[in-house]
Amino acid sequence: MYDKFVSLLVEELQIDPAEITMEAELSNDLGINSIELANLIMECEERFDITIEDEDLHKLVTGGDVAKYIEEQQAQ
Repeated sequence: MYDKFVSLLVEELQIDPAEITMEAELSNDLGINSIELANLIMECEERFDITIEDEDLHKLVTGGDVAKYIEEQQAQ
């Protein structure tokens, strides 16, 4: 799942894959602004057929957090 999320970041936001790690923070390390983050959330929901609840957004700090969240949602 992590690799699929990295591919999404590269495709949608043209982020260098070398910069993306499990620990890289989406905003601080990868420079994703609030509008890009909102678009990224919508793209994740569509691409991975999940719903990301507003109250869960604060949990999605790193790429690893997002990949884990997607996996958990798909398992339900």
